[in-house]
Amino acid sequence: MRLIKKNLDRGLSGELRLEPEEQEDMWHAYNLIAVGDSLRASTVRKVVQTTDTGSSTTTRKRMTLTIDVKTVSYDSAACALRIKGCTIEENEYVKKGSYHTLDLELHNAFTLHKHEWDSIAMDRVEMACNPAHQADVAAVVMHEGLANVCLITEHLTIHRQKIEHTIPRKRKGLCAQHDRGMEKFFDTIIAAIIKHIDFSLIKAVIIASPGFIKDQFFEYMLNKAARDDERRLLENRSKFLLLHSSNGFKHALTEILQDPLVLNRLSDTKAAEEMKLLDQFMRLLNDEPDKAYYGLEVVEKANQSQAIEYLLITDELFRNIDFTKRRRFVQLVDSVKESGGTVRLFSSMHASGERLSQLTGIAAILRFPMPDLDLFDEHHHHHAEITNEEQDELENDNLSHNPNRPVHHFNNTDDDQSMDNNRTFKENGRAEASAW
Repeated sequence: MRLIKKNLDRGLSGELRLEPEEQEDMWHAYNLIAVGDSLRASTVRKVVQTTDTGSSTTTRKRMTLTIDVKTVSYDSAACALRIKGCTIEENEYVKKGSYHTLDLELHNAFTLHKHEWDSIAMDRVEMACNPAHQADVAAVVMHEGLANVCLITEHLTIHRQKIEHTIPRKRKGLCAQHDRGMEKFFDTIIAAIIKHIDFSLIKAVIIASPGFIKDQFFEYMLNKAARDDERRLLENRSKFLLLHSSNGFKHALTEILQDPLVLNRLSDTKAAEEMKLLDQFMRLLNDEPDKAYYGLEVVEKANQSQAIEYLLITDELFRNIDFTKRRRFVQLVDSVKESGGTVRLFSSMHASGERLSQLTGIAAILRFPMPDLDLFDEHHHHHAEITNEEQDELENDNLSHNPNRPVHHFNNTDDDQSMDNNRTFKENGRAEASAW
């Protein structure tokens, strides 16, 4: 992403002019453009002109439209961005207040105006305009007859090509058809690797499959490269990692990126760092649950005590159309940074971001244990503002509970029941963390 012009006032309202230079920039733009912003970009529209005689002609004209953003949609497969809204400026061909859709294109600059450029938005701009970001890893996950070629960049996983090929079954005395089918399947994968992977940028190429398919493919690829004098494959053979996966579907990347061999090889990449941090959180949730919490309310409570060492949060939460709730997330991030904590923004397009989204999208690793943090907050809240109806609900065990813990009963005369609940929570917590 190239920053062409920056015009912000002291209140951080104003506009930036940006130009997407590669497909990943569309993902950054998707995280920048929000409902209520003003977007100005060049587009092509059909214009119908009617002559005095009643005949009409239709021509396509390029024009600049400024719209008030209503919806933003992102196509991850095509890395395309579509923004719908109503025009707030009139021109020769388009009336003010009419609804239009803008398709952002590579190398087509746009101007984005926000009433408030918060710290998350500014960090996103700085991240997008950093020329050092690029694809770190390529991965080919396969099983017999199916393969997926993906690029794992700093911010998202890009699905480049899905390969499907019918492989005849092995029959007694008729293995030749199966072997020819596998050769055609391997040839298609090799062509996809040459087409989509830039070995000058990629640090590693992961080849993963169940069984010995990956080994058969790698041997076939090197032999074919030697016959065809394909130097790119021969000179970069050391970058290939052969790993086990349960299947050839895209979601197998989750288990692949947890492999110690991959983590050691990719120790300086963002994807590996995120996976390590999330695994650390899950271990703490199992072994030291008083230092690992998830859910917005309980994480905010921990932040009031400046207890957060690492804040894990997905970028999906900042695309919330509720401006008040988005500001709440921004204030939490700023507060954690001010108190010396580290904030990790997980991409919802990465396997690690998908895992974190299943845990409400926000989690924290604490500097020191805070036992029953969520229970204390809940107990305080209910006893500070309790009504007769709430008292009835309290007696009937209708308290809502935090996802970190099961329901606990605030009954001073039943200590044994509370101890049973505590034991139940620890067993459930360990089982849940172990499942990851």
